Amino acid sequence: MDRCPTTVAAPIDQAAPIGPIAVRIGATAARIDPAVARATVAPAASPGLAGSADAARVRHTRPVDGLHIDDDHVTLVAMAPARPRNDLRQYELLADEWWRPTGAFAMLHWIAAARAALIPPAARPDAILLDLGCGAGLLAPHVDRLGYRHVGVDLVAVSLDLARRHGVEPVRADVHRLPFAPGSVDVVSAGEILEHVPDPSTVLSEACRVLRPGGLLVLDTINATRWARFVAVTVAERIPGLAPRGIHDPRLFVTPELVRDACARHGVRLTVRGLRPAAGALLRWLITRRGTVPIVPTGSTAVLYQAWGIKEAR
Repeated sequence: MDRCPTTVAAPIDQAAPIGPIAVRIGATAARIDPAVARATVAPAASPGLAGSADAARVRHTRPVDGLHIDDDHVTLVAMAPARPRNDLRQYELLADEWWRPTGAFAMLHWIAAARAALIPPAARPDAILLDLGCGAGLLAPHVDRLGYRHVGVDLVAVSLDLARRHGVEPVRADVHRLPFAPGSVDVVSAGEILEHVPDPSTVLSEACRVLRPGGLLVLDTINATRWARFVAVTVAERIPGLAPRGIHDPRLFVTPELVRDACARHGVRLTVRGLRPAAGALLRWLITRRGTVPIVPTGSTAVLYQAWGIKEAR
């Protein structure tokens, strides 16, 4: 499991135990050498203490067996459990990254542009584009001239507030239970959302339900393959701008077969193709952190893929 450091400060003069002692924080134990065994741990330190004002007051000197010691304090550096993968709270912590061109969500901007290229101009007045898992509204700049009323659905309030600032009508709701009438939406965008939900078939069923006959469904997601796990998790999470660490749980990745079958049951037959960043542009961006990277079609759906289809009249 990924773990993050927690720092606990202990005044030396509170106790004088004889022999080595063990200090346990959560599931992690650290033994203190008899030479510094007069240390005791301060009461109930918060898991968020590291980096706080309390931790900043500790004077770090030489390390001894995982401890930092000076004349007044022993500081134990323990390891507290990190957030679980695919944790919604990550989006709150990363709120300032959404609209930074070189921020943690840079690749989502590029994928949104590729998704928007599949969306035609609105065919009627007051046409609705429903953006599932809209985040901070990254699709908005690419569709704002197409004539749609852009409605975004998400569970993270801070993300919806950012989306509203970019012209999206925010709706806080679960994509498994959309608060919209059947056949009320002209376009449904489900971009980079299916790999974050526990039941993608239900989400796709809901997307098809609210789509009117003749309406368009567009989506992109990550395939459930070992190669996708390696590229999207092992590699991408180590490169700033491609994927924040822990943002994906590879157990939730979705096969094209599941997506096709779920939509076909509800009258939407999908065309599926692979996507990838343009290699040269990606290399330049990694070196310079300038510009954008086109997301281009590829013959392989092994990692990232895109799908779109029209709902049949019944």
